[in-house]
Amino acid sequence: MNRLGRSGVEVSPLGFGAAGIGNLYTALDDEQAYEAVRAAWQRGIRYFDTAPHYGLGLSERRLGAALGEYDRASYTLSTKVGRRLEPADGTGDDLANGFAVPAAHRRVRDFSADGVRRTLEASLERLGLDRADVVYLHDPDDHAEQAFREGYPALEKLRSEGVVGAIGAGMNQAEMLTRFVRDTDVDVVLCAGRYTLLDRSAAAELLPEAAARGVSVVVGGAFNSGLLAHPTPESTYDYTRAPQELLDRALRLQAVAGRHGITLRAAALAHCAAHPAVACVLAGARSAAEVHDCAEQFGTPVPAAFWQELRDTGLLPPEEPS
Repeated sequence: MNRLGRSGVEVSPLGFGAAGIGNLYTALDDEQAYEAVRAAWQRGIRYFDTAPHYGLGLSERRLGAALGEYDRASYTLSTKVGRRLEPADGTGDDLANGFAVPAAHRRVRDFSADGVRRTLEASLERLGLDRADVVYLHDPDDHAEQAFREGYPALEKLRSEGVVGAIGAGMNQAEMLTRFVRDTDVDVVLCAGRYTLLDRSAAAELLPEAAARGVSVVVGGAFNSGLLAHPTPESTYDYTRAPQELLDRALRLQAVAGRHGITLRAAALAHCAAHPAVACVLAGARSAAEVHDCAEQFGTPVPAAFWQELRDTGLLPPEEPS
């Protein structure tokens, strides 16, 4: 287990991202979601991440129910604030936002102090828990002023009151996360898709700053939404069709991995875990089979010769840790 910053909260090196069990893209039933969480537990995963955004609360309800059979002190759970759910007409679905669920609620972007508390209270009710171990400000990209002026201080107060153990921000960009690391007292930041074999933008400032200041980084999106898992012409990169240039690069990476007897998935996960600032690699899964495969790949030793070939061929910078 790895500690998050200066907090007493610990996470397993591999975490379970629960967007998938919130019916990301396609629907699955409660039993499939339960089996995915159960498989994660069987593989030693003890960190579980969710958010109200994931399936309009469905992910939180399913995750809370599945974790209900385990001792609360034996796992770490994070959720997010910034998208408050309000009842809606309920007509249609939420596929425009990526989730195959009825549009029974609408998301309201709210990083106010009151919004943070209300959103967290609603999340805990859906989860069936009395506390969250980690709470992130979720995607404050276009709401920076309110997030820094109101949202972050609200989280800091919740931490001081003992309501949450660790606080941070979770985003798909590195620049604002670097500002959180420099200008606030966050314990952890969740950086999705910006420290991968295809996009290492977080390596420029975010990861060095976090390491220097004792802030932990949780890395998500190791596969860039699919391209680094199974590169094909139909693969997605950041949730849209992958550009040909990136597909070609992913195929080159896959060929090198094959020559060294490993999968591209194993290499992608190992790359994320290698940086000293990284406390956990968060992998999304929607089935027990995906969880088991991810755990197998995460535990696969990656030969030093593989990394050296990537450096020699320009597929990895010389200074990148591995």
